[in-house]
Amino acid sequence: MRRTSTLATLATLAVSLGSALLFSALQPAAHARAVEVSAPPPGPDSSVRISTEYARLVARDAWFWAWPMVNVFNRRLAFQRAPEPGLFGGVIPFAPLNRLAMLSDYIEPGQRWVACPNQDVVYGASMLALDLSPVVIQVPDFGKRFWVYQLADIRTDNFAGLGAMYASKPGFYMVVGPNWKGTVPRGIVKVLRAPSATAFVVPRIFQEDTPEDKAAIQPLIRDIDVYPLAEYDGTMKHRDWRTLRRFAQPAQADGGETRWVRPEQFFDQLPAVLADAPPLPGEQSRYAQVLAVTAAARKDPALKQAMIDEAQKADKELVDPLLQFRNWGVPLPHDWTTLDNGARFGTDYFMRTAVAKSNILVNAPNETRYYYQDLDASGVRLDGDKRYTVTFENGQLPPTRGFWSLTVYDEHHFFVPNTLDRYSLGTRNKALKYGSDGSLTLYLQADSPGADKESNWLPVPKGAPFSLMLRDYWPDARAANRSWTPPAVAGAQ
Repeated sequence: MRRTSTLATLATLAVSLGSALLFSALQPAAHARAVEVSAPPPGPDSSVRISTEYARLVARDAWFWAWPMVNVFNRRLAFQRAPEPGLFGGVIPFAPLNRLAMLSDYIEPGQRWVACPNQDVVYGASMLALDLSPVVIQVPDFGKRFWVYQLADIRTDNFAGLGAMYASKPGFYMVVGPNWKGTVPRGIVKVLRAPSATAFVVPRIFQEDTPEDKAAIQPLIRDIDVYPLAEYDGTMKHRDWRTLRRFAQPAQADGGETRWVRPEQFFDQLPAVLADAPPLPGEQSRYAQVLAVTAAARKDPALKQAMIDEAQKADKELVDPLLQFRNWGVPLPHDWTTLDNGARFGTDYFMRTAVAKSNILVNAPNETRYYYQDLDASGVRLDGDKRYTVTFENGQLPPTRGFWSLTVYDEHHFFVPNTLDRYSLGTRNKALKYGSDGSLTLYLQADSPGADKESNWLPVPKGAPFSLMLRDYWPDARAANRSWTPPAVAGAQ
């Protein structure tokens, strides 16, 4: 009995030892396989001869997904030429890099630098070059007034939240680039790190359309500023933005937005743009592919010309149609659309480019909810020769903790001058008339709806197509979960 037990024990030990030896013997091979699997695969070889058709394929793809980044890059080059803070064309805030220019009232209707402006807020603009210097942003105490500063990178994604909805404190904020290392001076409320050296700051401060509020906002906006870190001394700098110099602006031939992305320059600029926008997870191969092809094109003029030609086609066939709101967005009732990832696009290339083409520099959804419309209640294109109404039933105004507005744009998404000099209606308008049942009807037409209705009249461009945008600044939960959506744009009977 004891002999059997001993043999069983020895057998068990042998099996265990054999398994251990086998496991040990297999370890190097398994380890080698693990190393082999985890090693990154080789990327494109830029010395290989490639076909013209392949170069066209890569060029077409790159034109679409990199279009917004090149757009911002060229705006940086434009701001770089500003001699001092001023107003480009007399209407657009325009300042040297790492400095701010601020409006002192609503934006005037003549600007063509940024599509879909609004006349609800007083705007500012600062283009940051964080490879040159960190910057300091001044935030005054706005009290109960709505405000938000947009801070976005070269991709048009927000990298920080600064505004009323974040309960941000007044004071000094410091913005640094992705590789900055240094000492934070005393008195800085918070350091905000951008993922790219190129970034921008766009303050938006709500203003009611009354002489009293236009005067009351001046002491607040004079304390808004952006400047290089070297100028920070812990004290608020003050500036009367009403005294800004006005710079001339060349006329636009087609009435559309300034053309910021050009096929003939695109592939020369792309390497610098991508160097400033490190690839997001999963983008490494995309970057390697396009950089290899652009490198090949630098050595082959015919290949480069084919890529430029393909970019011109892609611009017309892929990007241009995205100016029209009806071609993109999250569908809502009555042909309205919206977006859920504004300024948080990540690798959603379609939405990033659609927004950059049609209304670049949108706020994040918790800051502003945007609703877009090109069509009437029957699905027909909005037409300035027709008359329309938008009626908010009692208790059904846009659900907001800030303010709301409905704005009219022409087919290029800009204002069209009208006799009232009025381009939107909403919270800021104190003369709106409500029905006896508590409803609010807005009249959208080129001619007056009658003296008794002019307070609710939103003029549209006569004899031309137009679009609408409803903004809900600091929306509440009903906007986020879509339990509230805008009413139909009804044709007048």
